Amino acid sequence: MKVNNFAFTYGIGLMAVGLLVSMLFFPAQALHASLKGLSIWWDILFPALFPFLVVSEMMLGLGIVHFFGMLLDPIMRPVFRIPGTGGFVMAMGFAAGYPVAAKLTSQLWEQRLVNREEGERLVAFTTTSDPIFLIGAVSVGFFHDVSLAVILATAHYGTAILVGFMMRFHGGSASKKVTEPAPQTASHTSTRLLTRAFKAMHRARLLDGRSLGEMLRQAVQSSLQLVMVIGGLVVFFAVVIEIMTSIQVMPIVYKGIDAVLQLFGVPTALSEAVAGGIFEVTLGAKAAGSAPAPISLMHKAAIAAFILSWAGLSVHAQIISILHHTNLRYFPFVMARLIHGLLAATAVILLWEPMQSYRGATALSLPVMSLSTTLPTKPISVLTWMAAACIGVLLGLLLFYALHLAVKQCMKWLK
Repeated sequence: MKVNNFAFTYGIGLMAVGLLVSMLFFPAQALHASLKGLSIWWDILFPALFPFLVVSEMMLGLGIVHFFGMLLDPIMRPVFRIPGTGGFVMAMGFAAGYPVAAKLTSQLWEQRLVNREEGERLVAFTTTSDPIFLIGAVSVGFFHDVSLAVILATAHYGTAILVGFMMRFHGGSASKKVTEPAPQTASHTSTRLLTRAFKAMHRARLLDGRSLGEMLRQAVQSSLQLVMVIGGLVVFFAVVIEIMTSIQVMPIVYKGIDAVLQLFGVPTALSEAVAGGIFEVTLGAKAAGSAPAPISLMHKAAIAAFILSWAGLSVHAQIISILHHTNLRYFPFVMARLIHGLLAATAVILLWEPMQSYRGATALSLPVMSLSTTLPTKPISVLTWMAAACIGVLLGLLLFYALHLAVKQCMKWLK
């Protein structure tokens, strides 16, 4: 084990030195790639992730996660073999996209609400793309076809739940330490469950002990730190892809991917999209949407579904950085991402013909949008994004505070 660690460490060191030397030979390409990655982070990732991260931190501190966890426990344990709090993580992960689920899972692990196997199961299937990116950026922006969102969303989120069911067998019998709820009469089950949920929320709020102002300050601080890490990783992998292309390494990678695509009957012209998606999800999805016209839309969508589900090494690095202080392992996560990608691509192909009627209905009901250009980068647009994010956070905080007061009143009545 020590020999393997020694070889791995020095191997990474040699690659870092090679990357540095290559950047000295191709400074213009490195700068262009850095600006491209920075634009992706600032225009797409920052406004999409930051409000969700702040609100999720606040919900955890106010005990709302514990409330939903108690309510969802009877569903999540039998199906996915994770505590009920995993239901909240799944909802936030599906709504906010990667890497929000990993952040919440690490917080649950810190509070000892999940063990290692449960955390690995949870991160494995809740790390998904958010609907805004899947519909707005991929379907409309990259493919210029809003109706494609129906098939992509069905394949992406449906197979994510399937991966979650498959991951319930992860850990074997060693992690089957599940405390079954005590038998209750059917007439009082729902009432007692709701009462326990309110008590769990109130107890979690008392244990946290922070004021609302202090909670908000720490939520903003930790969310900004995480978003900065995400931005740095996106820029880094954008530079890596560009440098590998400049030194003629990527063409070798394309040939290897061509051989794999030929086995599955997929056009080899999509190898560039697959290679880009292996490293960074946004670059890969954009390459799939802009692939040559002779390639069928079905194959383009299948590759896009694979890229969205695999998530790219950039997202993998974000997950590792978030979970580095926990005992959760990377191998179950990467295997789940690979399985999810293959299942999602297969689902697109299988659902393509049956869902053509739904595509037509969606195209008629939704307005046609054009996002052929990148998101605007003018200061007024940035201010609009920031104002909308701040307003959303403030409204969420007001809602949480009102809910907190209502819970306190309910606890007085229960006493």
